[in-house]
Amino acid sequence: MFDKDRVMQKQGKDYIVFPLDFSSVKDAKEYVKLLDGKVGTFKIGLELFIDQGPSVVKMVKNESSAKIFLDLKLHDISATVQRAMERVATLGVDLVTVHCSSLAMLEKAVKGGKGKTEVLGVTLLTDNDANMVEAAGFKDKFVKDPGLLVMHRAKMAYEAGCKGVICSGQEVQQIKKRFGKSFLAVTPGIRPSWTFLENDDQKRVTTPGKAITLGSDLIVIGRPIRDADDPAAAVQKVIQEIEAALGLA
Repeated sequence: MFDKDRVMQKQGKDYIVFPLDFSSVKDAKEYVKLLDGKVGTFKIGLELFIDQGPSVVKMVKNESSAKIFLDLKLHDISATVQRAMERVATLGVDLVTVHCSSLAMLEKAVKGGKGKTEVLGVTLLTDNDANMVEAAGFKDKFVKDPGLLVMHRAKMAYEAGCKGVICSGQEVQQIKKRFGKSFLAVTPGIRPSWTFLENDDQKRVTTPGKAITLGSDLIVIGRPIRDADDPAAAVQKVIQEIEAALGLA
């Protein structure tokens, strides 16, 4: 169930993270300008960051008042991740993703953020299912229930001092119950009921309203907005669904 305290602190748009999954900074800038004030956070992924580097962060800052989520999914030896996070912290972004592969690495990532940039632990990518978990060589209990792997990694992130985790809507309720409302649950794989996407690459999906009802603090929603005939109108429909789930509509 959603927390009434969240309703007082956030508007519907504040839950929405829009990923700038574009191959050119020109397209990214167009959507930043279009959606500024309509979404709470812009997410910069690997493709755009590798192409543009830190300059794309400056672009988003110049064009928008939204928060910035740098989705780098860092994964390396602990010392390297700490140094990388120290550099990231100078960019002024709010959130950065790090894979939940070891407690030591997550702890170093948090240390590298220096309280300026918070760490989100990546538990299990939303295009992963039981078959992929099995192929990766995990224990049978995790193959039978990938949610156990998510919870195992969420515990690691919590103990390391991360701000929260990336998880599907299927695990949100349990994560919030176990680790508390201040531990962020960020949910990708969001698919509004009014959309149908061909060749969808996501396996563990949920609707905006359902994710919010379960307790998601942020929802990452890209293609249903980006590919809509009217992206701004699509965002408004998502906001309406979120606010209905929160009892604001």
